[in-house]
Amino acid sequence: MPATIPAAFPFIEVKIDTSALTPVAQRSPGVIAIVGKSAAGSAAVNKPFAIDTLDQAAELFATKNPDGTVTESTLYSSLKIAMLQDPKPSKIYGVKVDTDNYAAALASLEAADDVTFVSLANEVRVNIPGAGGGAATDALKALKDHVETMSAQGQKRIGVAMVDPATAKSNTYVDDIKNAVASLKSSSSRMVMIAARKATVDAATAAMSAIAGYDPQISMVLKKVRGFSMSVESQYSPSEIKGLSEAGIIPIIDPALIVGESLHLAEGRCFTTDADLTYIDIVRVLDDIDFRLKAGLIGAVGDARITKAGMTLLKTRVEGILGPLVRNNVIVNFAIDIPVLNILSVPETAWNATDRAIVQTARTNRVVDMSVSVTYGPAVHRLLVKLAPTFV
Repeated sequence: MPATIPAAFPFIEVKIDTSALTPVAQRSPGVIAIVGKSAAGSAAVNKPFAIDTLDQAAELFATKNPDGTVTESTLYSSLKIAMLQDPKPSKIYGVKVDTDNYAAALASLEAADDVTFVSLANEVRVNIPGAGGGAATDALKALKDHVETMSAQGQKRIGVAMVDPATAKSNTYVDDIKNAVASLKSSSSRMVMIAARKATVDAATAAMSAIAGYDPQISMVLKKVRGFSMSVESQYSPSEIKGLSEAGIIPIIDPALIVGESLHLAEGRCFTTDADLTYIDIVRVLDDIDFRLKAGLIGAVGDARITKAGMTLLKTRVEGILGPLVRNNVIVNFAIDIPVLNILSVPETAWNATDRAIVQTARTNRVVDMSVSVTYGPAVHRLLVKLAPTFV
C-alpha cells in the first residue's frame, strides 16, 4: 500500500529556534571575598555569604546591641572598610573562618566562580606557629596557595595581603619587610602586597576593594584608598616608597602634590617573580579576556564544523568578542590566526602535504588551533620631564 501523503492542513507550521537567544555567561571583574574571624553573628563557618549592606554584615558576623550600635568583629570591620571604597566592588562575599583554619575557609570559595579577589581580614601572619612546638598552620600562605591553584584551574583570582603594619620604622625597614613576606611572592602574578605602616585597620582589604572597583584596564597607580588615615610620622619616606615599590610591595602614601589629605596606592605592581606580568591591570585584562573568550566560544563547541564556512563563523565570533574591547579602548587591536582556516580558504588542489596533514589531523582529532594576538596600551606610570630654561 503506498505511503499516505500528509494533508496540507494546517498549511503552515512554525518551529521556533531559541538558540540565538541563549545569553552569554558574564563574569564581573570586581567581585571580592573576605575571609576572617568572628565570634558573633548567625553565619556558619566555611560558608560564603554575599553581603549587600552593613546591617546584613552585622547580622551575620557581629553583635547588634539593643541601642543600635554594633560590636565589631575582625571580619565585620574588614567588610565595613570594603564598602567604604568609591568606586566599590560589584559584589562582596564574607566567609567566617573556624579558628585559624584558613585553608578550609578558602576551600569553601572554590565553587564561587565569580570571585576575582580574595583577602584575609586583618591577617598579617604568613604562618601561624603551632601550639607547644606543633606544626605551623598556613595563614597568608594559604591565601597564596588558594589563588594560584584556582587560577591554574581556570578560576582566575588575585590575593591581596599586607605586611605587618606594626613593624617599626628603621634603617633596615624595607629589607626587613621584604624578608618577612618573601615566601608570598607568586610565580604567576597572583598576589598583591600592601604596606601601610601603623595602620589600625585592614589596609589589604581596603586596597583590594579599591582595586576591584575599577575596570581591569585601569592602572592602580595613585588610585585613592578610603576608610583610614596614617599619621605623618608613620608615613613612608621617598627612599622607602621607592624601595618597597621596586620590591613589588605597594606602599599606601599621602602625596604632597595631591590637594587635601588622602591616601593613595603608590604603585600598581603584583607581588611576583614573573617580569612579563608585573602590573595588576595587565593581569586583570588578560583574565577578563580569558573569560570572555571561553564564555563566547562555548556555544561553538559541538556545532562549528571544520569547514571553510564553519571556521569563518568561528573567527567572526572571536571578532565579536574582542571588537567591543577595542571600541571601549581596553585594547588597541587584535589579530586572529586559525591555521586550518587559512588552508581551507584556498582550493584543495593547491594544498601541499603539510596542508593536508593539518586538515586531516584537525578533523580526525576534532581539535582546532587558534591564536589570538592582543595589543595592549598601558597607562603612563612615570613621566620624565626635561626643563630647559633660556634667556630671551
